[in-house]
Amino acid sequence: MIYILWGQDDYSIARAVDGIKQELGDQASLAAGTTTLENQVSPDELKTVCETMPFMTGKRLVIVNGLLGRFETQGRSRRQRKPPKTNGNQEEVKTFSNSVNAMPDTTVLVLVEGAISDKNPLLKEIAGRATVRNFPLPKEAKLREWIQKKMKDEGGSISPKAVQLLVRLVGSNLWIMASEVEKLILFTAGRTIEEEDVRAVVGYNQQATVYNMMDAILEFKAERAEQLLQHLFLSGLAPVYLLYMLARQVQLIVRAKELMRKRGTNREIQNRLGITSEYVLKKTMEQAGRYSLPRLREVYRRLLDTDLSIKTGKYDGELALNILVAELCSQGGSRPVQSRPGVR
Repeated sequence: MIYILWGQDDYSIARAVDGIKQELGDQASLAAGTTTLENQVSPDELKTVCETMPFMTGKRLVIVNGLLGRFETQGRSRRQRKPPKTNGNQEEVKTFSNSVNAMPDTTVLVLVEGAISDKNPLLKEIAGRATVRNFPLPKEAKLREWIQKKMKDEGGSISPKAVQLLVRLVGSNLWIMASEVEKLILFTAGRTIEEEDVRAVVGYNQQATVYNMMDAILEFKAERAEQLLQHLFLSGLAPVYLLYMLARQVQLIVRAKELMRKRGTNREIQNRLGITSEYVLKKTMEQAGRYSLPRLREVYRRLLDTDLSIKTGKYDGELALNILVAELCSQGGSRPVQSRPGVR
């Protein structure tokens, strides 16, 4: 039996692999008959492992990570860890296909992949005799359904408005979402989870990433800013909402800078800004002390321009933000304009 499990939702792929293991019977016996290989495996190595008869169990399980991605013609699969030695070599594709087709019925082969195309040559060769399942990142309604089911399975309950806020804050990364669901259930101790519970428990990681990204932008650190931007995209955060978070942070920094100039206390600044989190207050005041008003105004103006370009359809969200970060980090040379004592 052959399974091909592919897509960006590696959480659901991992659960699917667990399900296949459960179907194969006693887990203790199966563990001894399970082999995990990476994408660098050779056709001969795969053939040898697949043809090895199981010991003390009815089935042998072979899991290979990223083999199909090795033959992608338009970039590598996300699961591929090293550059491929070949890219779509038809002879090697045929050799792997023969190895797979020759394996005995006692072997269950699971090919675990990231994003691959339907033109993948090895996929075309073996898909006819495989169970192929795609796992895209869940969006909108499907993500809300997933949260409701996860809550029910874990013995919790959540209001529709809290679900919507959870979707907005966490996005489509189900590893993070599952963790947040578990934390929320523990936090609420049996009662229905409401919006205020989500605000109290969720979002620290994304907030921290947004603050770090803002630092990188303001300091012209292009590589760091782009890495953090891609991390936020991969977490499933919507570009428009990310743009809102960045613009809101610039507004807070500017207002905090003015209140600090007037020598307001930390408590006064916190109340005036409407900040409830000590972490958010600390980061905002740090940034207010480090960056000049001209630089902050420049960033804010470009954020507004980017928002307009998305709303008018000039660029899609991810492209617009990538352009924004590249331009902001290339302007003004390599050194940030920072505030100095007595200079505002």
